[in-house]
Parts: sequence; structure tokens; C-alpha cells
Amino acid sequence: MNIILFAIPLFLSLILLELYLDWRAQKQTYRFNDAINSLNLGMMSQVMGLAYKTLQFSVYVLIFQHLAPWSLGTEALWVYLFAFVAYDFCYYWFHRISHEVNLFWAGHVVHHQSEEYNLSTALRQSSGGFFSFIFYLPLALIGIEPLVLLTVGSLNLVYQFWVHTRHINRMPDWYETVFVTPSNHRVHHAQNPIYMNKNHGGVFILWDRWFGTFQDELPEEPVIFGITKPLQSWNPIWANLDTYWALMKDSWRTGSLGDKFKVFFSKTGWRPADVRKQYPNKFANPYQQVKFDTPLNGAQKVYTFLQHLTLIALVLYFLLSAGSFSVVTIWTGAAVILFCLFCLGYYQQQRQRTNLLECVKNLALVLLAIYWFGAAATWPALGWLLLVSVALLRSSRGHSSDLLVQGRNS
Repeated sequence: MNIILFAIPLFLSLILLELYLDWRAQKQTYRFNDAINSLNLGMMSQVMGLAYKTLQFSVYVLIFQHLAPWSLGTEALWVYLFAFVAYDFCYYWFHRISHEVNLFWAGHVVHHQSEEYNLSTALRQSSGGFFSFIFYLPLALIGIEPLVLLTVGSLNLVYQFWVHTRHINRMPDWYETVFVTPSNHRVHHAQNPIYMNKNHGGVFILWDRWFGTFQDELPEEPVIFGITKPLQSWNPIWANLDTYWALMKDSWRTGSLGDKFKVFFSKTGWRPADVRKQYPNKFANPYQQVKFDTPLNGAQKVYTFLQHLTLIALVLYFLLSAGSFSVVTIWTGAAVILFCLFCLGYYQQQRQRTNLLECVKNLALVLLAIYWFGAAATWPALGWLLLVSVALLRSSRGHSSDLLVQGRNS
């Protein structure tokens, strides 16, 4: 059973609760475009996961079946407790390396691109961290059953959801000492120099304390969220490719044969000297942060939100039904969903010809509905197309193209 999939309604309910607390406390930890983009990236991660996680899990199963000297079984409670702790230990090293090596950072950076910090940030996950599974293969060698791995891995991710909030200040001291909390995980998402590459644990902060990567949240140093090279885009596909593309460009441009490979496996941020001199990076000063946003009028926000809800329903159906789909149906559905997510991000930025692209996207959704549900879906799908077309026309009034709204960090 996919625990993460069935936890999604709980996640969305808690996001609504946090929005209510924001409203009561006038805290404003959410921005419309940022939250929609984070949730879109979460959906994209789940859809892409169908393609490569099966292969990753198959490697684990093969190693367990042929190389594990014994099995710890699937019934005893102590097995799950041991596996839960062992999984988090492996997660710590995967997470730490993801912040310390260029190639692995490229597969993890998506989770840190948001310039806000709230429960929607927890769902902002990468679709490109393909090699993360190698860090968990030692668990197969010590006899942890594949079913147990899936269970404790899902529980680990569920735990990590609630720590992405600014509404909880500090937990009791004993809890702060042992477990990951909102306070010490806020540090992990900071771009302040003193906080960089700290607090990598998923459930237990003990690993960071023991291996020298712990940093407490300091009252005199407010956390500034985001990354030092801001993405400045709502395109979920580009969010996943941006850092990979930068590494490939550096590899292509350098004149050193060794550096063409070294750039991928060096410390995060390392670049060949000749490339760094000719193509210097522009880094933002975190203490002068200018948050990226694009202006949407009320009708455009309503249209974006309705499209987002439509995609949530579509993705949930896709994930729940994938077991009964053919390979062709899965890849067709995944391609249409990725196209729709790209279009929605494009619409949020109000780029040129965005309304034309929306029409193509909406037609693709109608055709997908008819493909999945047959003739019975034809008239509801056409009615939905008419409804969103009217909404799109109304939202296009007062259209302002390619205008960037920026607000300084408070």
C-alpha cells in the first residue's frame, strides 16, 4: 500500500489549517504562486516516480533475494523499529551528500527553491533524484525485507511533512535534542551562510549532532529561505532541469578533460577555473533578498486555482489507477499531465501567447478524459472545456505580460 498516496488528503487538510492560522495570526507564510508551484512540483514528482521508482525498487529486491545472508522477516515489531532507525541513518547520508556534491545537489535542489517555508514546501519534491536509491541498498544486505523498506520509507516522509512550518517555534528541549523539529529544519532550508548545509536528518537530529552538521536556530539570525541562485520561474520542468543544465554547460565549456567529469562529482558550487573566469555566476545576497513573483488579478488567480484543483484530481486518479493501466496508457497520461503542469506554470508567469497554450492544454485534458473514460466522458469533458474557456477569456482581461513583481525580504 502506498502510504504517501493515501496521506495526501491529510496533507492538503493540514495545509488548509495552516492557511487558517496564517489568517488568524496575520503571518503571511504563503504566497499564491509559490504555493501552487510547490504543489505542482509535488504532483510531478509522484507522476515521474511511477516511471523510475519501479526500477529502483527492483534493484533492491534483486540484491535482497540474491545477496542478503538472511531475512529479518515482516512480522516482529522490533524489525520495523530497527528498520525505521536504519532507514533514517541512510537517509541522513543521502541527504548530506545531496548538499555536498554537485550531481546529487542537482537532483535535490528543487526542494529548496521556494523562498517561503510552509507545509506546501514539504510537498515540493524533485523528479530527478534517480540515484538516491543506492544509499538504501545496504539495508537489503542486512536482511530488511522490501515490504518493510517501503513501509518505513513512507513513514519517514510522512514525519518530515509537519516540520515545514513557521507556526511552531520550539519543541521541548529533549525533543529538540533527539528529533528533527520545525526549528532545526528551518535552519536546513536557510541560505544564511551560518546555516548552509546543516541539519540533514529526516526524523532524528542525532545524526547531525554526532557527525558535526548540527546548527541551532539563532534568535539573532532570522532564517532567509531559498537558494543563492534563485530559480525565478514557475515552470516545474525547468525547476528540475536548471542545475543539471548548468553542470552540463560547465562540462562542455571547460578546456580541461579531467574537469569535464570532475564538475559533476566535486563539492557543491565547484566549477572549472576557466569556465568560472569566462562565465561567472551571479549569486544573490541573502540579506538583500528580492522574492520572485508575477502579478495575477483576481480572475487569473481563480482560474489558476481551478486548473490546479483539476490537476490534483487527475493526478490522484492516475496514481490510484496506475496498477490497472497498460504501459502505453501510463506514459500517455504522464506526458499529458507533465504538459499541463508546464502550461499552468507558464500561465502563472503570464508569458506571451499563454492563452493559446492554455487552449491547447485544455483540449488535451478533454481528449485524455475521453481516452481514459470512453464515450461516457465525452459530454462532461466538452462541458468542462466550454466552462474553462469562458473562465480563460474572463481571466485574460487586464492581462499584463512578463511583468515581474518583487518584494524585499522582511
